[in-house]
Amino acid sequence: MLKQLKDKEVLVTGGLGFIGSNIAHKLLEYGAKVTIIDSLIDGLGGNLFNVKNIEKDVKIVIADLRDDIICELVHGKDYIFNLAGQVSHIDSMEDPFTDLAINCQSQLSLLEACKKYNPETKIMFAGTRQVYGKPRYLPVNENHSLSPTDVNGINKIAGEWYHILYNKVYGIRTVSLRLTNTYGPKMLMKHSRQGFIAWFIRQVIDNEEIKIFGDGKQIRDFNYVDDVIKAFLLTALNEESNGKIYNLGGGNPTTLLDFVKLLIEINGNGKYKLVPFPEDRKKIDIGNFYADYTKIKKDLNWQPKILLREGLKMTIEYYRKYKKYYW
Repeated sequence: MLKQLKDKEVLVTGGLGFIGSNIAHKLLEYGAKVTIIDSLIDGLGGNLFNVKNIEKDVKIVIADLRDDIICELVHGKDYIFNLAGQVSHIDSMEDPFTDLAINCQSQLSLLEACKKYNPETKIMFAGTRQVYGKPRYLPVNENHSLSPTDVNGINKIAGEWYHILYNKVYGIRTVSLRLTNTYGPKMLMKHSRQGFIAWFIRQVIDNEEIKIFGDGKQIRDFNYVDDVIKAFLLTALNEESNGKIYNLGGGNPTTLLDFVKLLIEINGNGKYKLVPFPEDRKKIDIGNFYADYTKIKKDLNWQPKILLREGLKMTIEYYRKYKKYYW
């Protein structure tokens, strides 16, 4: 099925970031013609090294989705993988207007450009499990109420529903994938503001003490980036997904403490310490979370394939090799 991507014109927004750059690599493997747009805003995750081996095979545009050039870039594109966004929950609370601009205004800018210049395209939007807030039941399915604990979650709901609205009203094919804790090569590693996974991996490689907030019993599920890419590609090529919202999720929920212990085991050394929750983090923590991905499994036959141990091993090996480009 993925062979259908050959010679397709594809735009990847946020294409120099973690998931976007991994998608770009995979699209090229299947023979797609790839254009990347990324604002390279400091601290958001864009990194030119992420496309080091493919930079001559893709068109790279350093620009913002709110810039006029987006009208030109969407023209003629068969598919748009929309990974552009601000994902830091802490940053969204400290600077809510920037989060609003990136996660709402930019999304509308892209959708309006498609409405005017390419309504035949299909857009895959990167949503987030953060829209659910603190779960009322587990596992969380798509029918769960939406009650975000931070500004980022609210703006991501808006960005997602702009896409669904444009599907219903204007017939632009869109789909949203609500991602859980995605990890793997090409993550932002410079700071801890985009989540604990990358930071814990950095600390274990540097033999620094990992600080786990609370008792470490918070449950999470994890997806290796290759599994996430497969979900994006399947939704692109399957008309069954049009106008829908899908959860992704990991098969084996794990406590943060067990996650850290596994990380240390795979790394060969490391140390951790349980510490009290900082007040700013405690206020927006969602407690236990793992997703029900039955819907996308039923519609598209997607399910995660890569086990946490295997995925962490590949991730650690990558950063040991390319540490200087990420630290």
